[in-house]
Amino acid sequence: MAERKVALVTCGSAGIGLAVARKLDASGIRIALVARTEKTLREAASALHDAEIFPLDVKDLAAVATLPQRVIDRMGALDIVVNNAGVNHRGPMLNHPPLKLAEMVTTNLSAPIVLCRAAAPLMRAGGSIVNVASLAGMVPVRFQGTYGATKAGLRAFSKAIRQELRERRISVSVVSPGPVDTGFFGEDLEKVPDIVFSQPMSTPEHVADAVLGCIRDGTEEIAVPWLSGKLCTLGYLSPRLLGALQPSMERRGARAKRAYIDRKRAH
Repeated sequence: MAERKVALVTCGSAGIGLAVARKLDASGIRIALVARTEKTLREAASALHDAEIFPLDVKDLAAVATLPQRVIDRMGALDIVVNNAGVNHRGPMLNHPPLKLAEMVTTNLSAPIVLCRAAAPLMRAGGSIVNVASLAGMVPVRFQGTYGATKAGLRAFSKAIRQELRERRISVSVVSPGPVDTGFFGEDLEKVPDIVFSQPMSTPEHVADAVLGCIRDGTEEIAVPWLSGKLCTLGYLSPRLLGALQPSMERRGARAKRAYIDRKRAH
């Protein structure tokens, strides 16, 4: 009987990460759950068939660098890495202290780079790395400059190391979601740019399905929703067209955001 695979999922106690962990767990894969809070990790792991918890703040890069070996020491192997941790301090750049912007770079870009570098030499052949980026990494979005820059960097990094790790038989993919109905918006809903809500809202399960598709097929990138990804590609290739479309998209997004906020408040 083939030895069961082991998947490491960051920010795995809620939202997209938990949805990914559940789907991997249902397919018989053992899960190494990573997040900051031990209590929520234990709650998430208790609903899975075979999961180990690794409480860790990914801003601690030294701890991230040792994480893959810790997973192997406890679970015996490492086959899949899903970099899902992320933070977004929304609003104008000048409203945030410089080091708060740097925190986004550490969490969204430095930590995945460190984890990929630490994990790749230890992973078994046939393994998969999936990095969760964002549509904001495909086109610039006002008031999300640093966040978008980190996700653009993560996309570029993923596509580059995909070529490097091919000879090790490790696939590298990137999933780029638009707005997702999770707690990631937090209390900052009013600060979310209107244009973000011009795109259809996905669920964590939609994004998790894309992650599993990348693991299964080795797809280079999946945008969620698909059509929003095509629109972002078009806007990147033709900034003038994007500029022409932007006012109507912002008006549509403002209406959708207000409806979304009203629904949240009603519940």
